[in-house]
Amino acid sequence: MDFDVPSELSDYLAELDAFIDREIVPLERENDNIRFFDHRREDARTDWDRGGLPSADWEDLLAETRRRADAAGHYRYAFPPEFGGRGGTNLDMAVIREHLARRGLGLHCDLQNEHAVVANNVGLLLMLEYGSPQQRAEWVEGLAAGTKFFAFGITEPEHGSDATHMDTRAVRDGGGWVINGEKTWNTGIHTADADLIFARTAGEAGDGTGITAFLVPPDTRGFTVEEYLWTFNMPTDHGRVTLRDVRVGADAVFGPEGRGLAVVQHFFNENRIRQAASSLGAAQYCIDRAVAYAKERKPFGKALADNQAIQFPLVELHTQCEMLRTLIHKTAWTMDRRGTFAASEQVSMCNYWANRLCCEAADRAMQVYGGLGYSRHQPFEHIYRHHRRYRITEGAEEIQMRRVAGYLFGFMSSHAPKGV
Repeated sequence: MDFDVPSELSDYLAELDAFIDREIVPLERENDNIRFFDHRREDARTDWDRGGLPSADWEDLLAETRRRADAAGHYRYAFPPEFGGRGGTNLDMAVIREHLARRGLGLHCDLQNEHAVVANNVGLLLMLEYGSPQQRAEWVEGLAAGTKFFAFGITEPEHGSDATHMDTRAVRDGGGWVINGEKTWNTGIHTADADLIFARTAGEAGDGTGITAFLVPPDTRGFTVEEYLWTFNMPTDHGRVTLRDVRVGADAVFGPEGRGLAVVQHFFNENRIRQAASSLGAAQYCIDRAVAYAKERKPFGKALADNQAIQFPLVELHTQCEMLRTLIHKTAWTMDRRGTFAASEQVSMCNYWANRLCCEAADRAMQVYGGLGYSRHQPFEHIYRHHRRYRITEGAEEIQMRRVAGYLFGFMSSHAPKGV
């Protein structure tokens, strides 16, 4: 057993930090760009006159950051070398995602919209795995560079945690398909080049097969963005869309017909372990900041850090971070060696615990900082509001626990997720 982070990965983290300090931090400080990260962040990022969508200035700044990261050879790190990447593994990405989040809020990594100088571009990885030759020719370069993007139309108003009961239907019509239904929480649909719509094409509600994925351009006739749902954490880009007799060609089918749920599960498994690593990094950042502040703040003539009431809650959180880090690394390592679905139970463990831990760490940091921690002049409320989302999205923590229970008690006969 060797628990050392590979030396080439440690060297890369140093290279990445140097790039961030050299090019990204100065950009963050130009032209009052710091307004997107200080106490004005929510207002600066939100276009209140357009239904709460992200402001154009904010999205332009993120795009410039992606361009610089791509030019420096960092943005595509996780991609295969033939697409400009370095073939980053699941373990690599877990370590990198934690490292970036532990640096705190900044242009290098803003988890509110999954932005980072090392892309967590699951869309490209899915395209390489499931896209047809025609689709790859159309999409790969844009996805790799961060200039093209497709949203995910999975969740419906009446069906979330169990996508197999979706009401959206697609039926054959000549050489193509006609889709009818409704989707919600389509994140990023306001700028997406396509929406990856999942629809039942065969079988019955609850079946793991018979669901097909379709790449549907948002300007297709019958496709309507009805509203953007305002959330605990603004701005919003979470659209509710309807599809009324939307016609697409056979070339819109993404992956094998009837096996769309496998595409979803592949996306979730890869993203959940990376999200767990990001939540771990953000949790550790909150703990580190709280410890430093407790050493400096001296009410009643002595440092807060002298009080066990301050020490012990942070000790417990720090201990959980250490244990979780080991499990995340082992799980990612297992996925690299045995396949995406080889450690689904552990992925669920990592995901639900990390997201909960981050919220607890942010809350504790607020408490240590007192009134200042509750204000927007510190980043903790922003971190809490964002990571609270991940206790619900991409599989609520209760669903993650249910999966672990299925393996533990034998309710689940297979160690692969439903539909795989």
